Amino acid sequence: MPTDLADLVAPAHTGLVLFELQRGVVGDHHAMAALDARTADPDLLPRLAALAGAARAAGVRVVHCVVEWRADRAGTIVSSPLLGAMTKRPDHVLAGSPSAEIVPELAPRPEDLISVRTSGVSPFTATTLDHLLRAEHVSTVVAAGAGLTIGLLGLAIEAVGLGYSVVIPSDGYLDADPDYARLVWERTLRLLVTPTTTAELIGTWRGVIRRTPAVPGGPGRSD
Repeated sequence: MPTDLADLVAPAHTGLVLFELQRGVVGDHHAMAALDARTADPDLLPRLAALAGAARAAGVRVVHCVVEWRADRAGTIVSSPLLGAMTKRPDHVLAGSPSAEIVPELAPRPEDLISVRTSGVSPFTATTLDHLLRAEHVSTVVAAGAGLTIGLLGLAIEAVGLGYSVVIPSDGYLDADPDYARLVWERTLRLLVTPTTTAELIGTWRGVIRRTPAVPGGPGRSD
């Protein structure tokens, strides 16, 4: 595993994964006021928009991980109290509704990829995310979004288990419980991920040449 940030997040093997930055999670259709980015951290979405812009300019693939449910909840397994509470809200992240849309500040570009989840609370299990990243020869995941103590923590654990290195900017997330999020960051995530900031990532990516096509391979592969 590279120890230098520039090597760790080199565009040839890095993907930027933006987690649940949707209008029904952090935007104007939010289900939890504590996750409303407009009041909780008004600078978060502009920071992440700048991060995504720097990523694209350097050749880092941007992947949006979203959750969407059908109106009849078919295909969604309600396997936790949190999901039970959220699925009782009839319009929450309903497929095709404004709630499920990605916030305008981070609207996907044509070159971005999108991974859709219909169950669970983290982005790798039972989705195409791992396949999308491996197809792009990604071995380092830079992750940001909402919230830290469940979604991003789950992302980090899953990614490490699949063989990816994970980088999370300390100013790149929201959480419904900021005090607990700080504990999770200090006592758990620092053991799993490389911490940095959005400014450090932007500066690193602005200082590199756009990546050339990578050779076949990826986490866990030797070809």
